[in-house]
Amino acid sequence: MLLKSIKLKNFRQFKDEYLEFALGNDGKNVTIVLGENGTGKTSFAQAFLWCLYGEVNFSDKVLLNKQVSSEMREYDKAKVKVEVNLLHGDVEYFIKREIEYQKDYSRELRSNPAIFEIEKKGQDGNTIPIPATKREGEIYNILPKELSRYFFFDGERIENMSKEISSGKKSSEFSEAVNSLLGLKAMKIAIQHLKPSLRTSVYGLYETEFSKRGNVEIDKLSKEIEEDSKEKTAKETEKESLDNEISMAENLIKTLEEELKQYDDSKILQEKKESLQDKISNYELMRSQYYKEIVKDFYGSNGMNIRAFISLPMIKSALEMLKGEDVLGKDIPHLHSKTVEYLLNQKQCICGTHLDEGSLAYIQLKDLMKYLPPHTISNSINDFKAESRRCITGYLPLNEAIEENMGNISSIDDKITDAQDEIFNVERQLNGEDVGDKVKGISSKIQLCEKNIREKRGRRDILIKLIGGLESNIVKNEEKRQKMALQDEKYRQIEIYRACALRVFNDLNEEYAIKEKEVRDRLENTINELFKKIYNGDLLLSVDEKYHISVSVMNFEGDVETSTAQSISVIFAFITSIIKMAKENRIGNGEDAKLTSEPYPLVMDAPLSALDKRRIKTVCETLPETAEQVIIFIKDTDGELAEKYMGDRIGCKLKFEKINEFETRLA
Repeated sequence: MLLKSIKLKNFRQFKDEYLEFALGNDGKNVTIVLGENGTGKTSFAQAFLWCLYGEVNFSDKVLLNKQVSSEMREYDKAKVKVEVNLLHGDVEYFIKREIEYQKDYSRELRSNPAIFEIEKKGQDGNTIPIPATKREGEIYNILPKELSRYFFFDGERIENMSKEISSGKKSSEFSEAVNSLLGLKAMKIAIQHLKPSLRTSVYGLYETEFSKRGNVEIDKLSKEIEEDSKEKTAKETEKESLDNEISMAENLIKTLEEELKQYDDSKILQEKKESLQDKISNYELMRSQYYKEIVKDFYGSNGMNIRAFISLPMIKSALEMLKGEDVLGKDIPHLHSKTVEYLLNQKQCICGTHLDEGSLAYIQLKDLMKYLPPHTISNSINDFKAESRRCITGYLPLNEAIEENMGNISSIDDKITDAQDEIFNVERQLNGEDVGDKVKGISSKIQLCEKNIREKRGRRDILIKLIGGLESNIVKNEEKRQKMALQDEKYRQIEIYRACALRVFNDLNEEYAIKEKEVRDRLENTINELFKKIYNGDLLLSVDEKYHISVSVMNFEGDVETSTAQSISVIFAFITSIIKMAKENRIGNGEDAKLTSEPYPLVMDAPLSALDKRRIKTVCETLPETAEQVIIFIKDTDGELAEKYMGDRIGCKLKFEKINEFETRLA
């Protein structure tokens, strides 16, 4: 299959564009279409898939050009059309897919079912339309949809394929690609046609004949064989499903363990953060204790400490004031202030002296009242002094205790501030992630996977024993039936034919295993040869029976983890190796000539974006040598490198010219 041209009408950004591709004339087999992001590179590449298979990967499934759509009025119609002209073998194909859009009364856009047409022109030059019932089959014969992903892909698809191809899971798609492109598919179809476990196979049809001849014993054995075979097939299917689930769980564990490793440094930071948080909690507890001590000191001795603490300055001041006061002996025993008050009121002392108000005698007698009951100030002062001295003597140094505790609290506050500053720095490194919870979540998933693996392995072991028992019963009953059938004329011929079908099936299986191993070994050698060109180093690739490609270092046991660039280099090597081997098979002689395959193009949207300049150079030099047709939709910056390194292999070069947000042209 080689692409001659493509024509787009109202397909996404392209109103009316036509592009012819380089076919390898004079060694020029490369077509480059340059364009920046947003100009429509992906849309143009997707047009091939829509024309061939009716599928696109756009989130917006409306294919009609938005400007055309906006200009449509009620009940207006507009068509989207893609036409691909290609060569397959000696036949030229004209493939067209179109879809009509119409605006309804509310100006909503509606679409009718797509129309798909194929015409082919043979060597005689006549063009023949393919009937509708055979069109899908014709496309399948040209390029099966499941294989198209290896020839029409973008940079993101390459990265996804690199993950799939190194996942460890059995890849039926990669196996199918190898079988289809390297000539093993016919043999596999023949094996399927003879497969004993299928009722519709040649072997299965002969098997059903045993029940039509009327021998009760043979019929009984046939039914037992059939029932055991069904049960064996069901258990083998269950076992295969368990194997896949176990493999997927093991791969998930690897992925989770790798994810867990990414949190190793963060885990240390998280542990440091948690330790600091614990310290802060302890500091806050200690600070609370010091505050409690202060309160206890204040309110100890039934409140005496706080009263003493508050009154102490006033007591000291009072004692200081009373220090120079002499009041001893000034009070007269048994004389009451009421007596003096009586004499003052009578204005005459008991000694006969007149007590005129303001006179010296009056003043002296009135002053005496300070020292007489009920005041008796000298006694009160003496009592006050004695009580004050007692209070001062028994007072605990509360201010010193408070100062000490407040000093401890201040020190703790400083430690809390320092710890909080450290936590801030740690959180800045963690970018706000709660690593502890994430690590626990990942670990929990790993444990769940391990539990599932144990359970499934246990069930698988049981199935293996049951399958073994069923196989033993089938073999035993077949031997019995064979003896009986060979002795009965009605069954002898069926038994011989059945045995022949089984023999051919086993021989084909053995031959297929040998050929498949040879192809896989060649594929491995070719991949390594191309990989070394693309990616220099001591890495070695190996392909196992599951078509899992593992990467190892020479003279080092075990797989190694690949970088993104390495993984993309692996997928490039894988695809180009298949194409290279298919090309060699077509021009091979002798035994190799039995394995035939058509040429296929490589249509790539931004395939080089994840590679560095050196690898871009190697890929650009390798692809035109390997593939018979290369079509690249590429950014201007990468395009300059591609043009530089592909040199005279470029037969066609165009550029996307963005007119506006709704239209792009080829220039």
